[in-house]
Amino acid sequence: MKFDAILAVDTQHLQDLPRIAQSAESIGFAGLWTPETQHNGFLPLILAAEHTQHIELGTAVAIAFARSPMVTAQMAWDLQALSHGRFVLGLGTQVRSHIERRFGMPWGGQPVARLREYIEAVRAIWHAWQTRERLDFRGQFYNHTLMTPFFDPGPIEHPHIPVYIAGVNEGLARLAGELCDGFHVHPFHSVKYIHEFIKPQVADGAQRTGRAMSDVVLVASVFIITGPDQVTMAKMREAAREQIAFYASTPTYRVVLVCHGWEAVGEQLSKLASMKRWNEMGQLITDDMLDVFTVQAPLDQIGHALCARYKGVLDRIAYYLPYTPGEMDDVWRSTVTAVHSS
Repeated sequence: MKFDAILAVDTQHLQDLPRIAQSAESIGFAGLWTPETQHNGFLPLILAAEHTQHIELGTAVAIAFARSPMVTAQMAWDLQALSHGRFVLGLGTQVRSHIERRFGMPWGGQPVARLREYIEAVRAIWHAWQTRERLDFRGQFYNHTLMTPFFDPGPIEHPHIPVYIAGVNEGLARLAGELCDGFHVHPFHSVKYIHEFIKPQVADGAQRTGRAMSDVVLVASVFIITGPDQVTMAKMREAAREQIAFYASTPTYRVVLVCHGWEAVGEQLSKLASMKRWNEMGQLITDDMLDVFTVQAPLDQIGHALCARYKGVLDRIAYYLPYTPGEMDDVWRSTVTAVHSS
């Protein structure tokens, strides 16, 4: 199992990004992942690639349907070249309202089929650049048939770029098994959900294309509750209730609750969210739910608690906390040691 870090992405941190990335590499993280929420997920990795030597760099995740496959292929190709083969392209679909109303792009429906074709298109573009063969990709959603020498960046030293996708429900999990190098399990998860829902779907997808479950890397960030004292841990516990309640209120994520017989709580949370009664939602997340959805331990034990829960369950893991140099450095280092020696 590898221990990764989530990179804080904001405009204030960009000027400090070289220092942050170098510090993360010195701590011993296996990889750095950038989200795409308030800011672009690719831009920080350019700086990270330039100022590090060994740490893997990936998007977790870039929004596929906000871009054409050509745009994504180009950014990934350049990052792979700049990082000397350390880039991982993590893609997500997002939901219809965000694609249409936030990004101003057409939804098109059929997200699983469309993402499958999107990945095939990106790989076809990469293949054309690496081999100089004619680009001739024709699909239901995307067509790429024009690539003149003027626009062709040409081959690179490390042409295989791993593609991970993110998802919650069965269609995307199966797609990861069929086609992808890895699968980002949502932070709102449980070990039971991974074993009984995610892994069987990934395995089914892999079997359909003659692959093995081991061909797909399972990665997730994890809610933790820790601290130097009970007061600090109590504050983190309440913050975790609110974050879990937010995710659990989304109908798309209801499957996680169903695994534990808590679907009625999800329905209540959805009603409260529709009425914008955000402050009441965390109260519905019980201590039993926190035990299932978070790892709880004092600072000096959190790394070992993480390993005890996820060894043999996930291949890569990170805390659901952004990495900032100078904050919790001892915890980061001890967790790196615990995970990488497990």
